[in-house]
Amino acid sequence: MNKNNPNININNSVTLVLNASYLPLAVCSSKRALCLYFLNKVDVLMSHDKFIYSPSTRIKVPSVVKLKTYVSYNSLEVVLNRKNLLLRDNSSCQYCGSKSNLTVDHIIPKLKGGSDTWENLIVACSPCNAKKGSRTLKEANMKLMKQPKKPNRFMYFNQFVKNKNVGWKDYLFIDRN
Repeated sequence: MNKNNPNININNSVTLVLNASYLPLAVCSSKRALCLYFLNKVDVLMSHDKFIYSPSTRIKVPSVVKLKTYVSYNSLEVVLNRKNLLLRDNSSCQYCGSKSNLTVDHIIPKLKGGSDTWENLIVACSPCNAKKGSRTLKEANMKLMKQPKKPNRFMYFNQFVKNKNVGWKDYLFIDRN
């Protein structure tokens, strides 16, 4: 626990994981990154301004780690799940912008042939989801704030850089300005 801020929760911190070739692979919890570090599987390239304490040591929480051995993984795909939908849609309803009581909605309802794809799933608040029901946007007289798109891995990583993890820009090929 950090002596200056006892409310820091390591499970809420994230770490960028790079392949041995420095290509971004994933984002994991900082707790997982510390485990990889103690198993001697990664090198820490950058750290947060947070510390983890034990009776015998103090270690900075990793922000960017690099695998020591190369992993053959070339996919730019982002896994379609609720967590990643929330990231893509900035944890806000795509109909009204609300950030509370969030659910996942099918733009084209499953009953009408809609599928579980990035382009057909959005985050919606419970009232908007209930208002739309199993109707199409036109039938419900509703509009999306933005058209949903399938993110690639680099778009996914950008979500973590917005106001935090600015140091990741060097590893994600993002302009620092």
